[in-house]
Amino acid sequence: MKANDIRERTTEELRELEKELSKKLWKARFDNHTNQLDDTSEIPKIRRDIARVKTILVERAKQSASASE
Repeated sequence: MKANDIRERTTEELRELEKELSKKLWKARFDNHTNQLDDTSEIPKIRRDIARVKTILVERAKQSASASE
């Protein structure tokens, strides 16, 4: 998932995406532990996507805080 694609979404959509990715990460970790995950590179990819979403949410929070001052 590209950062530009994430920036196009609304803040509410980003929060939902973060929850969805967290669930997906948990499932991938569980599947990896039980030897059911075929592609183990999915785990770091999901973690990076979560980090991108969180970064953009923090950026938006800082922008709204500076705009309200």
